[in-house]
Amino acid sequence: GRDLKSYVAAGMSTDHECFTVDEALEKISLGMRVQIREGSAARNFDELIPLVEEHYEMCMFCSDEKHPDDLLRGHINELVRRAAGYGIDVMKVLWVACVSPVLHYGLDVGLLQEGDYADFLEIDNLDDFSVLKTYINGEVVAGGGRSLLTRRLPEIVNNFRVGGRKAEDFVFPYLGGDINVIEALDGQIVTNKLVEAPRVVDGCVVSDVRRDILKMAVVNRYREAKVAVGFVRNFGLGEGAFASSVAHDSHNVIVVGVDDADMCRAVNLVIGEKGGISAVSGGREMVLPLPVAGIMSCEDYSVVAERYARVSDMAKSLGSTLHAPFMTLSFMALLVIPEVKLSDRGLFDGQRFEFIDVFVEV
Repeated sequence: GRDLKSYVAAGMSTDHECFTVDEALEKISLGMRVQIREGSAARNFDELIPLVEEHYEMCMFCSDEKHPDDLLRGHINELVRRAAGYGIDVMKVLWVACVSPVLHYGLDVGLLQEGDYADFLEIDNLDDFSVLKTYINGEVVAGGGRSLLTRRLPEIVNNFRVGGRKAEDFVFPYLGGDINVIEALDGQIVTNKLVEAPRVVDGCVVSDVRRDILKMAVVNRYREAKVAVGFVRNFGLGEGAFASSVAHDSHNVIVVGVDDADMCRAVNLVIGEKGGISAVSGGREMVLPLPVAGIMSCEDYSVVAERYARVSDMAKSLGSTLHAPFMTLSFMALLVIPEVKLSDRGLFDGQRFEFIDVFVEV
């Protein structure tokens, strides 16, 4: 009985990663919809799911920035299963998953009302929510854990114009005083800004493994430019380095590591593939090519998931305790998210919204 147009127009959604329940309730009171997000790195499901019991019509599930191996384990159906496990009425949970997004965004998909497209899932039961078949406009498009759609290979489009780097490109001379350090937070895309005394060797600032203050760098992939260097805490590496050209939003090459040589090797593996993720240490190296725009693969998703998991496991074997080290790294260059990030132009303070020096101003 709702007026769909006015209902959609009245709502606003947000995918802010750090809502508390009180903040979310304030948004709902203003007529906004809240997205309960659960990605591979940024997660707020457990914090916000209690809202659904009373405010299900104003909530939507959001699953963004998911690793391919995580997608194999489930997507929105996984969130439905977890929500039902909290004892929330399953019909309210399904409204959040299936109805709210359609109403809010005016999506051209079916809600199984008269005249709608026959878009629906066939699941095993209302406890596990394992998807047996997927229907679009009445036709089965997936079943048995695989897509039934005809696979078409895309044209590879890319813009990767930088050549290989040298280890000396990552050297960072010491100019005196303390340094600004990015503090990465596991499970969040926001960061803190710390001020720390640097470790100086032969007149240069280097990674301090003992205090977990590691060198991080961003290499412009679109043109030859000076490598931007900063420092970050909480990646936990005891050896080696890992790099990625999935680095929001410009998707330059970002790398973190314990020494310049390994950082350079990791970056050059990515550059050599014109995009990808890599990990190196000693005689070991591993890379997943992402040749489409430097952020995607043409391979089957199951192949990508398996290779992604292997590179991620190697990054963790270097000492990282982050749940999703590559996803966390990818957000270290996203300047619009506070508090401080690193771009190809240098360190950026998202609170002051201006570039700052690595060395603290006295």
